[in-house]
Amino acid sequence: MSDKKNVSLKTNRAWCKGCGICVAFCPVKILELKKDKIHVTDIEKCIKCGLCELRCPDFAIYLEEEENAQ
Repeated sequence: MSDKKNVSLKTNRAWCKGCGICVAFCPVKILELKKDKIHVTDIEKCIKCGLCELRCPDFAIYLEEEENAQ
């Protein structure tokens, strides 16, 4: 089972086509479009649910497993 604390939200603005689907599905409303590209307004409020990643047709937003810092 994946621990959500060990993942972070990443974006690839070059791949974003500005469709806004991720914005519509974000339950905590931390995503917005700026100049037709995805922008994270408050990363601290992200609950890492993965709905943005699931719905993005361009793979421009995703959850990535972090390296364990020791």
